[in-house]
Order: sequence, then structure tokens, then C-alpha cells
Amino acid sequence: MNHNRVIAIANQKGGVGKTTTCVNLAAAFAGMKYPVLLIDLDPQGNASTGCGIDPRRLHVSACEVLLGERSIEETLLRPEGLNFDLLPSNGDLTAAEVALLQMDQREYALKRALQPLLARYAWIFIDCPPSLNMLTLNALAAADSVLIPVQCEYYALEGLSALLNTIEQVRASINAELEIEGLLRTMFDGRNNLATAVSDQLIENFGDRVYRTIVPRNIRVAEAPSYGLPVLLYDPWSKGALAHVGLAGEMLRRYEKRNIA
Repeated sequence: MNHNRVIAIANQKGGVGKTTTCVNLAAAFAGMKYPVLLIDLDPQGNASTGCGIDPRRLHVSACEVLLGERSIEETLLRPEGLNFDLLPSNGDLTAAEVALLQMDQREYALKRALQPLLARYAWIFIDCPPSLNMLTLNALAAADSVLIPVQCEYYALEGLSALLNTIEQVRASINAELEIEGLLRTMFDGRNNLATAVSDQLIENFGDRVYRTIVPRNIRVAEAPSYGLPVLLYDPWSKGALAHVGLAGEMLRRYEKRNIA
């Protein structure tokens, strides 16, 4: 695959496994020797923490990059023990969001910053904050596609329709090329009848946009961030790790199919 891909991982509902998906897809593709960049656009800095970086100790972060005060090259880190690059974030991003509101072309700050780096990476993953704010809009403006993690629970489909409306508005106004990469069922518990019912509804509504890979509820996935590691490195043979490797494989097969077609 010679074409690079920028994928925003978004869902305005918190706690659906967005950051976990982001960090572990980065680790999975890096493990296949692809050059990968992970961008943390959430002021909570969970993706940074999940890679072993302490957001409180950062001198520069995504904030300075979005405001044009630093280039992305001088802000990137290579977290210890990981084989992908990270643009880290911390609470300063909240200030960046307020400052962006005063700027022209404010939706394109991330896209502009990324431009010089695009050729360097095969995969760029953007972890979005759990709201449809200016930071998420920056991610959607810069991305080729959106991967949507969905927890199969009661309100999942309601949250999804709000996000799909936003994606339509972004297509109409700031990024006509934006596609839906796929829907990923996360934190899945097959013993739960509601989860199975919501999963069936997703497939009914979205067909093959729903990945076959399902990320199960898995204690190892929950523990890994406290060790500052993707679950793929923390416990490579856990169900959670194997699911993310499976997802990366499924994404690659979809690309190959598209490129042959």
C-alpha cells in the first residue's frame, strides 16, 4: 500500500473505547512495520498516557501545533518501547480550542500542520475528544475517513445518528472527501442480550460498514493504559490484543479489495 491514510477515530459519546482503539491500531500497524503516527487531540491526553507519556510534564503538545507556534516535526515524540510516533496532548488543548475560534480557517489548523508530514507515514490515527467541538472538526477536516467505535448498549444508536449528521455537515462544508471507514463494536459482552440486539441493529442499518472484528470486554485492555502500554504489548495473547490485530488485518483486506476493484 503506497497510499497513506488519515483516520479520525470519533464518537461524541465518551467511554466507548475510542482511545483504546486508536492506541492499539497504531501498535498493530507499527507491528506490521508500517510507519505510523498517532495524534492525541483530546485535552484529557488519554492516548498520550496510554503510550507512557505523562501529559502534565509536556513542554509542547498538540496545542502549540494547532496554534501554529510549533511545527509538528519538533513536537513529535517516539514513546519508549513503541515503534510509532506520537503527537501528544494535555489540558492546554482546551485553551487552543478557545483560541482557534478567533482564527480564520480555524477548521483547517490540523490539516495545515500535517501537510509536510503526510508522505512520511502510511497510517495516521487521530484520537478525537468525546464531543463534536472545534478539535473534532479539525480532525474531520484533516482525515480521509472516520472510524466509529460503538459500544452495543441502549443509547448507542442515538449517539451514532448525531455523529453521522455531523459527518454529513462536514462533507457539505469543509471536507467533501470524508468517508466512513467503518463501525467497530467495542467492549462487547456476548452474554448480554441487549448487546446482541444492538449489534444486530447496527448490521441491519450499516451492513458491511460494520467490521466483522468485535473487540470484547477484556480486563487486559482495561489494565494496559495504567502501565502506559498498548494491550498488544502489555499482553499480546489476550483476547483484546488479538481483536485489534484482527481489526488491522480486516482494514488492510478492505483496502486491497478496493484498490483491485
